[in-house]
Amino acid sequence: MPDAHAAELLSYDELPLTAIATKLGYKSLQHLSRQFKEVTGTTLNQYKRQGGSDRHTIDNLY
Repeated sequence: MPDAHAAELLSYDELPLTAIATKLGYKSLQHLSRQFKEVTGTTLNQYKRQGGSDRHTIDNLY
């Protein structure tokens, strides 16, 4: 499910939204944004601000 992949990438907060859209094969950030909001009920920016605070980058695990 593409929105799950987007949510995962957003939770790491390591890539800009345009890079996430490109990485997931969307033709534009707007296309990803529309689909993400349709499926999750929240915008990419809202999701990014709300979640992922417990996640750590791999270089900060040890």
